[in-house]
Amino acid sequence: MANLSTRRVDFDKFTELEVQILGIAASTVFAQKSFADSLDLPYPLLADAPEREVIGSYDIVVEFEGKLVARPAYFLVDKEGIVRGQWITGDSSEAEFSPDAVFPSKPILDLAREIVESQ
Repeated sequence: MANLSTRRVDFDKFTELEVQILGIAASTVFAQKSFADSLDLPYPLLADAPEREVIGSYDIVVEFEGKLVARPAYFLVDKEGIVRGQWITGDSSEAEFSPDAVFPSKPILDLAREIVESQ
């Protein structure tokens, strides 16, 4: 939840960069809408249940309390659909960045800014 709220706070900065934010989770449409409304999010949360095709294709599916859910992750995808950077939480509190070693430890907003400015 903290990550979603952080993106809410940064929403105007992403909008200035013309970066669209979408949240995706292994939840139903009803659950996602209720959750987004409870956090007053200015961006949509998309439902990826029951198939979990999107989170499966990004390899972020984990089991939590007997359910398959998505690990918290951010992906920066350009207009051509190419993943330019990703931030996935690991087992520790540290983040791992890949696939681009040019951005080894940048916060996601800084990473987005650099990618947008370089295009």
